[in-house]
Formats: sequence, structure tokens, C-alpha cells
Amino acid sequence: MPTELLQPAEPAICVVHADATIIVLDKPSGLLSVPGKGADKQDCLSARVQAEFADALVVHRLDMATSGLIVMARGAAAQRTLSEAFASRSVSKRYEAIVQGEVDPTGSDWRVIDLPIAVDWPNRPLRTVNHETGKPSLTRLQRLHFDAVRNTSHVLLEPLTGRTHQLRLHLQAIGHPILGDALYAPPAVVAMAPRLLLHACTLGFNHPASGVAMQFRRPMPVSA
Repeated sequence: MPTELLQPAEPAICVVHADATIIVLDKPSGLLSVPGKGADKQDCLSARVQAEFADALVVHRLDMATSGLIVMARGAAAQRTLSEAFASRSVSKRYEAIVQGEVDPTGSDWRVIDLPIAVDWPNRPLRTVNHETGKPSLTRLQRLHFDAVRNTSHVLLEPLTGRTHQLRLHLQAIGHPILGDALYAPPAVVAMAPRLLLHACTLGFNHPASGVAMQFRRPMPVSA
């Protein structure tokens, strides 16, 4: 069964914004969002944040290998409001990725990847594209830059649905796996980066207390 090959995460947490109701964080690659099963999987972003903010509660998560923006709620009321916003898809999320090959130019337009996703039961936790049993899955893609020397493309992604591994699988399925993706990329592409080059760069939502629209942006780390 494929496993994530990850570098140790930095010990500190990066707080992008904090107030009485929310905490916005920039999660490093290699750190779990929430605890896993087993004593060796208890170190995670939520535990580190709760050590400093005792009232912090989980709202959503990123894959362990993915870096970028996460919001946590301070208290049950804020958690409920933010969870409802995620469920109703009123939260805007965008990601940056570095992928193998030359993605067709899009200019300022978006290309839509429309491929249904299902659990790959013999190879869990992997997912697979399945036009018979898969759930509808949509991703918008925009090419930002092509590096002809490395034969890689820098792309901007906007998931319109929220399937597990959606961005990773969609990019692999169109022939452009993400560099460093130990689950979906071939070994040569995994070896092109020390980590998964997928980063949650933009997060936008209405503040759960004031209702004011908030937008946060953290570009992909240059070390990626």
C-alpha cells in the first residue's frame, strides 16, 4: 500500500491571524491536521494550537503532505458557523501546485476538470477515477507559468467539490502529477521534490461573529 514519504515538520506553528473567534494558520507539509491512530500520530496542528489557544476547535483539515491555510474556531458557536459555511460551499479555497509537464495555456481563463472520484478499495486510502461509481468531482485549473528547463508547470487550482485527494488525483488523471506526490505520481516525479508541492494559498469566508468578508493569502513557500 502506498504511503506518504514526508520530511519532519517545523516545530513552531505559524499564526496568520487570531482574534476572539478564529485562528488562521499556515500548516507546514508533513504535519497532521488532527491526531491519527497510534501514539506516534498524536503530534498535529490542532494539538499544537490548542496548547496555546485552549478554546481552539477543528473546522476542516488538509492532507498531512499538503501545506497552507487552515482556520480553526474559538468556541462551539464559531465552529458551528464555520462548519456550516464549509458544508454550503460558501468558503473560497485556492491552491498552488507544481506539476510535471506543460499544462495547456489557459490565459486568464479556467479549465474545468470533471472526473468522478471513488474509493480505490483494494488500495485504500487511495482514490480512483470511476465513471460508474464515482461521486461528481470538479476542479478549476489555471496555468500560471511553464518552466521549460525542468518541464514543470506552476498551476492555480480551485476545488468546486471536496473529495479526498481530489486535486492530487485530478492532476494525475490528466497527465500532470504533482511533484513529490508519493501516493499518485510515478517514482521519477516523486523524486523531483522533497515534499508534495501542493499548497493551500487562499482562504476566504465571512467572519463567524461579525459577518465581515475575510480573505487570507499565503503563497507557496519558496523552499518548495
